[in-house]
Amino acid sequence: MKRSSQISGFYKLRPEERLKIVKTFAGLSTEEAQNLSSTGGIELEQADRMIENVVGVMPIPVGIAVNFLINGKDYLIPMAIEEPSVVAAASYAAKIARTTGGFTAHTTGSIMIGQIQIVNIQDPYGARMAVFQAKDEILTKANEQDPVLVSFGGGAKDLGVRPIQTSQGMMVIVELLVECKDAMGANAVNTMAEAVAPLLERITGGQVYLRIISNLAINRLARAKAVIPKKALGGSPVVEGIILAYAFAAADPFRCATHNKGIMNGITSVVLATGNDTRAIEAGAHAYAAISGSYQPLTVWEQNRDGDLVGTIELPLAVGLVGGATRAHPVARALVKVLGVKSATEFAEVLASVGLAQNLAALRALANEGIQRGHMALHARNIAVEAGASADQIDHIVQRMIEEQVIRIDRAKQIIREMINT
Repeated sequence: MKRSSQISGFYKLRPEERLKIVKTFAGLSTEEAQNLSSTGGIELEQADRMIENVVGVMPIPVGIAVNFLINGKDYLIPMAIEEPSVVAAASYAAKIARTTGGFTAHTTGSIMIGQIQIVNIQDPYGARMAVFQAKDEILTKANEQDPVLVSFGGGAKDLGVRPIQTSQGMMVIVELLVECKDAMGANAVNTMAEAVAPLLERITGGQVYLRIISNLAINRLARAKAVIPKKALGGSPVVEGIILAYAFAAADPFRCATHNKGIMNGITSVVLATGNDTRAIEAGAHAYAAISGSYQPLTVWEQNRDGDLVGTIELPLAVGLVGGATRAHPVARALVKVLGVKSATEFAEVLASVGLAQNLAALRALANEGIQRGHMALHARNIAVEAGASADQIDHIVQRMIEEQVIRIDRAKQIIREMINT
C-alpha cells in the first residue's frame, strides 16, 4: 500500500494521535515511538559522553510537516524548532505544491573540501606545480587514513592548489576533494588533511599551519524546484507580490538576511531533528549566498508563460546519515527513520525542498496577508502560558488578545484576573 504524507486534519489531532500516525507511516518500533514522546530523549550519562561539562539536556519541540511530495515520493518531515508557525507554513506550502507534482530536486554529489594552508614559500606558483606533479602520492597517503570509506567508493579523488595573497603575504592552499558518501565527512577529511601535511611540506619546502575541512561545500550542492499555480496562491496579484518580495531581497542585504533566515528556519530544524551539524549547514548556506561578492537570496522566484509561480533553490548541504549524533542520539535515529531517506544525497534533496517550501510560505504571507497573522496566534498561546494561564483558560485568553490585537503578557495577566473574579 502506497504511503501518503497528505494527511487531512493532522494539526487538529492530539500529539499522541499524531504520533500513532507517524509510527505507522515510518514503521517505528514501540521503543522508537516512546523515545519521540519523551521530553529528553537521552539520559544524562549519555549526554555526558557527547560533549564536555554536561549539566543537563535542553528538549526542543519536534513537529511533523505533512504533504511533502519530492521526486514522486511522499515524506513526513521532522522539524525540531521552538518558533511557532514554521511547521504549519511548510505543510501549507507543500500542500499547494502537490497540485503540480510537488518538488523536483537533485544534488551534485557528496564531495567535501579539506584545506591545507602552507606558508613561507618563495615560489608559490612553482610549489603549485610541484603539488600537482605529486598528486597521486598525496591522494594515496590521504586514502590510507580511511580504508573503510574507500571501500564504499569514497575517499580523496582529486586536489586543487590555490596561491592566495593575504595580509601576511602569499600562501599556498592545497584542497583535497574527498567523496564522503553518506557521511558529513568532517572527521575523515580532517584526518586526511593532517596526514598529508608533512608530505606537502617536503614537496613545497613551506610550513603547514591549518589543516581543516571547509564548510563552504560548493561541490555538494542541492537544488529544488516547484511550480505553483497562481490560482492556488490567490491569483496574479499574489504571484506578483512574491516576485517583488524576492526582488527586494536580491537588491538589499538587510532584507536578504531575513529572506534567507526564513529558508533556514525549515532546513535547520530538520538538520537539528536528525542530529546533524546545524552550524556547518548555516555557515555554508550564508557563505554560498555571498559567493558572488554580494549577499544574495538562496532562492529565485519567477513567473512562467502561464502566469504561474516558479521557485528554485540552490545551496550547499553537507549532511550525513552515519556517525555523530545521528547514530548516537535515540531521538535523532528515530526521526531519520521517520524521514525515510536512504542516502545523504536524498537527504539533501529533501532539505532543499523544505527550504523552498518555507520561503514560499513566508513570501506568500508577506505579499498577501502579512506575516503576523498566523505567527501571532501561536505567539499569543505562548504568552498566555507564560502569564500563568491554566489549560482551560488558554483558548479564551488567546481569542481575547487576538480580537483586541493586543498580545502582551500584561494583558494576558489582566484577562486571567478578570476570569478569576467573574
